[in-house]
Amino acid sequence: MLKPLITTYGWVPPFARGITRDLRARWACEEEGIPYELRLIDWAYSKSPEHRRFQPFGQVPTYSDGEVEIFETGAIALRIAELGGRLLPTDTAARMQAIQWVVASLNSLEPWIMRAAVERAAAEAAPNDGRGDGMTATGQTEVMKDLHNRLSDLEAAIGDKQWLDGDVFTVGDLMMVSVLGNLRNTDALQDLPRLAAYVARGEARPAHVKAMADQFKQYDEADRARAAAQNNGAA
Repeated sequence: MLKPLITTYGWVPPFARGITRDLRARWACEEEGIPYELRLIDWAYSKSPEHRRFQPFGQVPTYSDGEVEIFETGAIALRIAELGGRLLPTDTAARMQAIQWVVASLNSLEPWIMRAAVERAAAEAAPNDGRGDGMTATGQTEVMKDLHNRLSDLEAAIGDKQWLDGDVFTVGDLMMVSVLGNLRNTDALQDLPRLAAYVARGEARPAHVKAMADQFKQYDEADRARAAAQNNGAA
């Protein structure tokens, strides 16, 4: 088997840093102690026929290791966990519970988080004038209410446990914390202290800290290269 190769963007705007989804694959590799390589592409190439032959939706990240070539972060994280063995329990029931949380993070939480993000962006672009914007009597949109209900359900499911299924951190936790990381600069968790603490525990793990630092270092280097190219062009 070859060293895992993760294909992702070489540069993204500042607002997307720390939440681009290649972070999930990087984090999984760090948790499993699996060295990996990056193939950096730009947005235009991600929409090209060459890339779409591998990723039909023109997105990143993608993953290959000489045995498999796959896309979708849930599948990628499960593959890495399968190779390393630390993030997937060997007991069948516990293994399937970890997998169920991977699916739940992407199916039961992320769509609501993304809908809320789109709504926030729209509200910032066009401030509420109180006319036909879907706001409830309490000033909260139905989208945000739905998201809060989902988050409250998740907090109740976690209860007083350290991780989703008890004391063992699994690929299910990795994916769930990654998805909830999209709420980092919002107040969505301010009245959900147990859930906020759960996310903080996940993001404090050394593997996550390193994956995040490596991603930001890559973008910082790309910023310098872009700035140098612009300066040379202006000279």
